[in-house]
Amino acid sequence: MREFEAGQCATDEVAAQAGFTVAHETAAKAARGMVPEPISPDFAAIDWSKAWFAQFAARGQRWQQAALTSYADLLATMNADAAQIQQTTGRGRRLTFIAQDDLPAGAAYEAHIASTGCVPTRHDLHDFFNGSMWFAFPRIKAALNARQSAELDVLGVGPTRGGVRDMLTLFDENALLFACADPSLSAALRGFDWQTLFVARRDAWGRGCEVRCFGHALLEKLIAPFKGCTGHAWIVDVPAAYFDWDASARNAWLDEAVSAALLGTDALTSRMFAPLPVLGIPGWWPDNESPAFYDDTSVFRAGRRERQARDRSASAASAIGVKIRASKAGQAVAASTVSASEGEESPDSTGQGDG
Repeated sequence: MREFEAGQCATDEVAAQAGFTVAHETAAKAARGMVPEPISPDFAAIDWSKAWFAQFAARGQRWQQAALTSYADLLATMNADAAQIQQTTGRGRRLTFIAQDDLPAGAAYEAHIASTGCVPTRHDLHDFFNGSMWFAFPRIKAALNARQSAELDVLGVGPTRGGVRDMLTLFDENALLFACADPSLSAALRGFDWQTLFVARRDAWGRGCEVRCFGHALLEKLIAPFKGCTGHAWIVDVPAAYFDWDASARNAWLDEAVSAALLGTDALTSRMFAPLPVLGIPGWWPDNESPAFYDDTSVFRAGRRERQARDRSASAASAIGVKIRASKAGQAVAASTVSASEGEESPDSTGQGDG
């Protein structure tokens, strides 16, 4: 306990100094006549009316204003919120956001977060959305960090992450949470049955299934949405009563259920995801009001098994066609031979042979 408290005091001190350090460096650059860090215009581009951002707009708008002011203000605002909720990382350390340059040389990002509670954060959209998820789904973020750091303890930092860390990274960067109370809708998603999921059962959205954006890289891409933008959907079976709850209760339930699954599943693989084109989600993009939106097979693709079955069928049909053509060619040759030999005796036709 004393070790934890001592470590926590150090973490709190880092949090208090994070904004000061960045502000001091900015002032020092100005004093030396250097150009101050430009404010990223991307922060201003966040449209909080979009469904994928609206889920955390209340906090996000405050952070956005801080980010537009300065890097130091953003870190200070994030740390004020972190201190208020007392969130911890994968190994129980108090959550704190630090400047990226404060990550010690050679330190592994996830291991550092687990052991110190300090999340290295850049002044960009990617880390802005990463920080947001520590508040929207704190248990899931802590579970991901716990699993990542446990894998690092065993395997260390190498040229590849390994299967489990690959899956955890995909989740962290690109996951969608597909909350579903109707097994037929989950089956449609797993089976790439887009017509059932988005057209025939469209009225079930909001009553039998819904989506939350989690991946911070996915959120960054959705600043400028495009039709092919696809997330890795993690299917969460929810009770029917889930859709009677308010948004905060739903989020809390998802946070608890998904974090428990991440911590309790040994064999985590990328096969546990289902691809889901984000702009196909009903109510999330105006163009998908038309059923023709889903006819674009470059986005709403058939599943691998269906493609393989279709390819096998095409190959079989092609093989049959070759056989038919070969058979017809053989018949034509035979007919030609008979025609050419009419009125002539074959050498043995008299039964006398050559003698």
